[in-house]
Amino acid sequence: MNPEVRTVDDVTILTPHGMLLGGRETDELKQRVAELDEKGNMKLLINLGKTTFTSSVGLTVLFLAHTKYSRRGGTVKLCSVDRRIKQLFVLVKLTLVYGENLHETEEEALAAFRALPALAIS
Repeated sequence: MNPEVRTVDDVTILTPHGMLLGGRETDELKQRVAELDEKGNMKLLINLGKTTFTSSVGLTVLFLAHTKYSRRGGTVKLCSVDRRIKQLFVLVKLTLVYGENLHETEEEALAAFRALPALAIS
């Protein structure tokens, strides 16, 4: 199933594969984010290291993930973003949305999560 799902400490890591063009892969990522959000997950890392391209639909899924979690006091971080995808982020100003939550590596993102104050689950 796409995306891969695993947990490190209290961080859920989603790793989508291939291209997020609005088909099955994008739908599965959107569904997985929604499931985690509904369960009250507070720390989500989306590792884009195995994602080769995204369309506006994929960008929208990433934006909505940030929005859903932020409204509840949770955090979504992105890591391992391919340079071509990062160029799209700059064009649509998604880098402004994610800001300090955009990391080069998974290890860097996990370290940033560890540095966060404890999140209260409501």
